[in-house]
Parts: sequence; C-alpha cells; structure tokens
Amino acid sequence: MSHADSPLAAPLATRARLPRIAGMPLPAFALLTAVLLTAIYTDTLPTGMIGGLLVMMVLGELLGFVGDRLPIVRTYLGGGAILTIFGAAALMYFPVLPASVGETITDFMKGGDFLNFYIAALITGSILGMDARSLVTIGSRYFVPIVGAVIGAALLAALIGSLAGFTISDAVLVITLPILGGGMGAGAVPMSQIYEQMLGQPASYYISLLVPALALGNVFAIVFASLLAKLGERYPGLSGNGQIMPGVELEERQQRLDLSAMGLGVMVALGFYLGGQLLAQLVPLHPYALMILAVALFKIAGLVPQSLADAATQWYGFVARNWTFALLFGIGVAYTDLGTVIEALTPAYVLIVFAVVAGAALGAGLLGRLVGFYPIESAITAGLCMANMGGTGDVAVLSAARRMQLMPFAQISSRLGGALILLISGLGLPLLFG
Repeated sequence: MSHADSPLAAPLATRARLPRIAGMPLPAFALLTAVLLTAIYTDTLPTGMIGGLLVMMVLGELLGFVGDRLPIVRTYLGGGAILTIFGAAALMYFPVLPASVGETITDFMKGGDFLNFYIAALITGSILGMDARSLVTIGSRYFVPIVGAVIGAALLAALIGSLAGFTISDAVLVITLPILGGGMGAGAVPMSQIYEQMLGQPASYYISLLVPALALGNVFAIVFASLLAKLGERYPGLSGNGQIMPGVELEERQQRLDLSAMGLGVMVALGFYLGGQLLAQLVPLHPYALMILAVALFKIAGLVPQSLADAATQWYGFVARNWTFALLFGIGVAYTDLGTVIEALTPAYVLIVFAVVAGAALGAGLLGRLVGFYPIESAITAGLCMANMGGTGDVAVLSAARRMQLMPFAQISSRLGGALILLISGLGLPLLFG
C-alpha cells in the first residue's frame, strides 16, 4: 500500500492544511486564546506589560487574520488593519472586554509608551536602511506634495461644504484643519487653544467640535489607503509598489540574521528617540520631526557605522513583523472612541470629511507627480498621512496600504505637516475674524 493510500494520509493532509495564526499552528493558538480569555473573565490577567501585550498580540493577530480574509473588508476597507482597530474599539464600547482590560492596555500604550517604542524602531530602522543619496533626493522635494495635500483638502472641503450648507470658514477651520493637524496631542489640542484665544469660546468647546472630524477622517484615510493600494495594483504605472519615486530604491541591504544585533538596534532606536526629545527642549518642533531630521543627518553624513545601521534595520523588521497587529489593537482600545465616531455620522458632516481626505490624497498625488514621485505613494504618505490621527493613524494607514517602509515620510507629514497646519491656523484666524 502506497503512502497516499495510507489511513494516516487524510488526517495528515488535513493537518497540513490547517491555517496558522501569527505563525502558530491553529490548535496551539486556540489553546493560548482560551487561556487568555479565562484569565480575562476570571479577573486574573496580570496588569502591566505582561497582560497588556499578551491581549494585544493574541486578539490583534486574531482580528488581523480574520480581516485579511473577509472579502469586502480585505479588498476595499483596509483588511486586517481596520478590523483590528475598530474591532478592538467595539470590544470596549459594547462592552465585551472588561473595563479593567481596557485600563491595562491604555496604561501600557500611553504610560508604558509602547506606541513611541514601536514608531522609534520604524523611523530609525527604515531611514538608516536607506541609501544616503536616495534620502537627499526624496527629502529635498517632499514638502511639495504636502502643500498639495493642504490645498486639495481645503478647496474640495470648501466646495462640498458650501453645497451642504456649511460656511467656508466652518468647513475649513472646524473640519479640514483638525483633520490635517497631526493628531490629538500635536494638532487638535493646540488648535483648540488657538481657537480659544482668537474666537472666545473655551478650548473644551472647540475640542468637542474637532475630535469627531479627526476620528472620522482617520477612518476614511485607512479606507482610502487600501483603495489606493488596489488602484496601484490595477494601474502599475501609478505606483512604485512601496518605492516613493522612480530610480530611487528603498531596499534593505541583504544581511544575515543576528540576534545580538537586534539588541543593538533597540539601543540605537531609543537613543535617537531620546535625542529628539532633548532637541525639542531647544527647538519648537515635535520630537518626532526632530528625530527624523537627526537620523537623516547622521545617515547622510556617514556618522552611523554600517554595523549599527544593520542592527537598527533588523530591529525594525522584527517590530514590524511581530507587533503591528498588537499595536493596532492597542490603538483601537486606547485611542479610538467609537461613540465619538458614531455621533459624527450626519450625512453633511461625513461628506465634508470625505472631501477633506479625498482632496488631500488627490492634491498630494498630483503635485507629487510633478516633482517625480509615484502618485500612489505620494497620495498615501503626503496626503493620507496628513489626514489621519498622527502616529497611530500612520501605522494604520501604511498597514492598510502594505507600505510600512514609508514610515519616515508618513511621520514627516504628520509632524512637520502638522506644524504647518498650526501655523496656518494661527495666521488664518486673524485674517478671517480679525
């Protein structure tokens, strides 16, 4: 009797076809999930990093696995990225998960600085993994599509807003600028303080107006990222498939995996992050923006030994491969208020937010093409990453577009672009209401 005719062949074949989640055999993942849920619902889940990270990794990978296989969600709505974020938010909103789990994850994400830990790895590793000449070529013209995003968003929002019964100032000031402002901490909060000084109402009043625009804009940015990725597959001439401009390859150097190197990579990434924090005490820019500039200058000047650049790149690859869905789950719990998003869903409001995100992507794509960028990558980084919720939105947008290697440019859009929006707010309000 041949092996194919053996009674064991069918069970073995079935076992071989079982899916793997997070690289883990399905029975093992199911057992781990059962243990985790038992700890959650018997209130024995450890607090801090152990409980928070395990919940984020297990449930994040599960939602990501499902989202990447749901037909409509996978094709048009961002796949695993959007299901992980809004699935996590829904688990807390209804609530399926106990409030104590939400507190543990929020403490880990915010108090434990996991978001910054993740983004520091991506920025440092991706920039140090680039060719220095390519970095100069791209960076010298990147602000052109950012300006295109601002112009496109403001014009389209003003047009749609006037048709929907909004004044142009409301469509631009209350909706457009917060969406483009780089998130809550670097955008909506300081913007509300500018509005308070200029317009007279307390900052809390303006925050209540700005937050729904920010949250809903983030949703549209994630969806648009997935759609643009699909558009790039359909029309390859519009996309660099993760490369931002023709003739400039953002390829990682081939290197052998070295576990000790990843330990060095952690130190390099956190060292540059700390440098950004220190520079922010002297220069009035966001620490991420200063960190990007510092890493880029060190790379261009040849001040980072190749061994350390390789170490940072390996650490970046580890973090992106293993913790992206975990981070997205944490974003859903700690940064996404599903109730706020639901409350904002009036047709006119939704239409204007849609116009802002579409205008940002269109303006960035068109002006990006004028300076030699691929329109898809330009629209995603300089457009959609201006129209999301800062660092959390950058991760979600690039994950939905499957272009995580573009994180440095996304962060430039969120941080330096966000500073540009605050400047426009400060100058524009006196002109409109002075």
